[in-house]
This record gives sequence, structure tokens and C-alpha cells, in this order.
Amino acid sequence: MKQYIGLEIPNGDGTDEHGHEMEGQLSAFYRIERNLRHALQPMYAVLFERLNTHPGGLKFLATVRADILCIIADENIASIRALDSYLKEKLITWLSPANLELHQITWDDPASLLEKIVAYEAVHPISNLIDLKRRLGIGRRCFGYIHPAIPGEPLIFIEVALMKNIACTIQEVLWHDPPTPECEATTALFYSISSTQPGLAGINLGKFLIKRVIHLVMKDMPNISNFATLSPIPGFMQWLLSKLASSERSVPIFCENILEPEEERALVDAFGDSTAGKNGMEVLLHLLTSANHEWAQSVRLISGLKPILLRLCARYLLHEKKRGKALDSVANFHLQNGAMIGRLNWMADRSEKGLSQSGGIMVNYIYSLEHIEDYAQAYFSTGHIQASPDVHHFIEVISYSSLNHNFKCFGL
Repeated sequence: MKQYIGLEIPNGDGTDEHGHEMEGQLSAFYRIERNLRHALQPMYAVLFERLNTHPGGLKFLATVRADILCIIADENIASIRALDSYLKEKLITWLSPANLELHQITWDDPASLLEKIVAYEAVHPISNLIDLKRRLGIGRRCFGYIHPAIPGEPLIFIEVALMKNIACTIQEVLWHDPPTPECEATTALFYSISSTQPGLAGINLGKFLIKRVIHLVMKDMPNISNFATLSPIPGFMQWLLSKLASSERSVPIFCENILEPEEERALVDAFGDSTAGKNGMEVLLHLLTSANHEWAQSVRLISGLKPILLRLCARYLLHEKKRGKALDSVANFHLQNGAMIGRLNWMADRSEKGLSQSGGIMVNYIYSLEHIEDYAQAYFSTGHIQASPDVHHFIEVISYSSLNHNFKCFGL
């Protein structure tokens, strides 16, 4: 390091009368720089490189990184973080799209591969073989990335529904029977994307997978012109309930009231008798934390809470950020891939998981081929989130009269 710092780098391109001397100095500089880089290389770098060349080595290294991530979660040790950073960079190189095979997964694939699809499906669990066969049958597609060093096991896979329109509930996707004839379909809807390797966390293989699937579908099915997702919003209820709970823990002057005045008055007026002395945020918290999601079983409550939760969900997706990027992990994934927030869908997922994560709301992200790169660059450079006018409309102030009507017309 002292040799490196002590070298004086000559100015010029080495073409004057002292060119030979300057060339010698540059050669010394580059040689010392190379030696320094080699000296700084950790000993485990050689081990990783050698393991990667052996059969099963890549899968083993992915498993090693999964263990490293578990260690970091328990105890944030600087040297282990450095180890993780190095191994992650190597995995990104080894798993470049050029080294990955895009494979369409069908019912005719080996049972061992299909078992992995069932086991690793992380968004909408596959209930039985009939469900699996439906997802691989007419009007449906499933694609996965497979690496030659890990044969028979997709690193990541995506499920696609071919439909006439962009679906607004997951029920119509999973239980669409009979499916739309493929010749009549105009929309490819991505409704689930799952990684099979915990050790590949933070390595965005999904970005390349989605784009390759779009181009493949366009090539095979020219009638498909719309590409969108029906996605969960996994962090919404956690964010919302923490905001609402703060109204009980904090001094009111230091607590942000996330409700509009009209919304608060409507809630207090509707539930004042049963929640005496509580403000609007406390009333909303009481409703949303009812046992077994009782609020979602009542037509009256669903209709009354709809405008409030949709507005707060739009705020969460558009304005709540972490390090300048969307706070919601799924939103961040699709936005960095160049998607636009297209539509919020009320009561789109009534499952226990859907109600717990997002109050049943799901979102369509739109992939418009002519804008993908521009949207991705804008999000990457400035954090700008592209969204449709319909989504922006939700965060406009809602009139008190319309809210009051929603509650009163259902006897609230």
C-alpha cells in the first residue's frame, strides 16, 4: 500500500520525448496496483472459485450464503457482512442471464421438478395435483430459470394466466373455469413469482425472467398485447396498523393522524356509541384488529372502509419510501423492473394471508414495453414512481358527504 501511494502518476499520454520513462512509470503503477488487489483478496475467494467448478458446487455455495444470511440476521458482524457481500457478487456473475436457460414448465416435466414447484410456490400455495395441473394447463403458462450446474431445479419461476382482460381478483385467476380460449386472450397476467433458493436473496433474477417471458409470449402469441401483474401488497397492513397503534402510544401532538378530517368524522359518527372517547384512528384500529377479520365478513363494514383503505394503500405505495425507494418490497421489485402502478383492486384476495397482509387489496403493475426502460431509469435515479391517474385519484381528499353516505346507507 505504501508503494502504491508513493508512486507519482505521470501526466500525458507518453508520446513526448520522455515517453519511455512515462511508460515505465505507468507499468510500475499497474503492476503494484495488481499486486495490491491480489494481496487484498480474501483467502475464501480461492475456495469459492474452486467449489464453483465442482459438480454441486454452485448449489452448495447458494446454501452457504443462506446460512450466512441467517447468521447476519441473528448478529450483525462486520466480517460476516463482508463475506456475504463478496459471495453475493460472485453469485451474480455466475448466475448471469447468459448462463441461465429459460424453461417452460409443463405437466410432462419430471415429477421431481413438479414437486419443487409445489414446495416453493410462495405467493398462492398449490393445494393439490388438480390445482397444479390447472396452473400448467390451457390458458396458463409457467416458466423457470434453470442453471446447467443445478439441473432439474428452477432457481426462480413465474406463473402466467392468459386472459381477455387484466384480472382484478385472484379468485378469477386461480379458479377460472373454463379458461379463456388462448386464441381469444389479449392479456398475459403474471400472478406469482417465487424463488427456490433463499441463498439468492437480493439477486434480481426476476427482472430478467419477466422481460424474457414477455418477449417469448409476444413471439409465440401475437394476439397478446397487454402485460400486467396481479400482485400482493405484503407490507401494507403492517405499516397501517403501526401508524394506527401510535395514536394510543404517543402524545397526540406528536402523532401523525393519517386520516383526513372527513374520514375521521365519519368513523367517529358511525361508531361513536361502541367506541366512546376514541378518535378516528383508534376506531379504525379497533375495526381492523377484530378477531378472525370480522370486518371483512360484514358487507356494511367492507363498503364503509373501502374508500379509507384504498386511499391509505395508494399513499403507502406512492409516498412511503425507504432510502428513496418504495417501502413495499413487491412494489420496489416491479418498479425497478420498469413497471407502472396501474390499478388497486378492492377485496381481490379474501384469503387469511391476503387480509392479514393488505386488507384484501391487490395491485396491478403494468409492463408497457415502450416505457419499461424509461420508467426503470427514472425510478433508479430519482425514486420517481409511475402510476395511473386512477391510483393518484385515491389520494385526493374524499368529501365528507360521500363517506357519510357510505356508512349511513349500510346502517352504520
